[in-house]
Amino acid sequence: MTDESATWPLPKFYFSVTLAGQAVPFQEVSGLETEVQVIEYRGDNSGIFAPIKMPGLAKVGNVTLKKGIFATSDTLWSWFDQITMNTIARQTILVDLLDESGGVQYRWTLNNAFPTKLTGTDMKSDGNEVAVESVEIAYETIVISVP
Repeated sequence: MTDESATWPLPKFYFSVTLAGQAVPFQEVSGLETEVQVIEYRGDNSGIFAPIKMPGLAKVGNVTLKKGIFATSDTLWSWFDQITMNTIARQTILVDLLDESGGVQYRWTLNNAFPTKLTGTDMKSDGNEVAVESVEIAYETIVISVP
């Protein structure tokens, strides 16, 4: 077992996302989660009056990625536009949490990912914020690793 008290926790603001083999500058990543469904079962000859619990199928949620809109980049739209009648170019997405020198300290690998929703920016004539788009991504499995 590692001694977690010997080091500081990693800050969450320094990360990178790799999509289709290239780094894409996202400003926010949310929804990195996985869970195991619980199966309850009680045998007919059980000595206790309660079901036993055992792990069932693993389940993952969708991930939402947000980034600024650049006039010269249509990476997300090009990927989303490939969806035609249950056909999509699935990709592996890497989300890396980095240390102060830019080294990967923690990695989430999203396998067989594809976009399910693309949201453009809201627009206000009196606003002064950056235009931000978001994409919701479904994936089949997640692998969490410490390289």
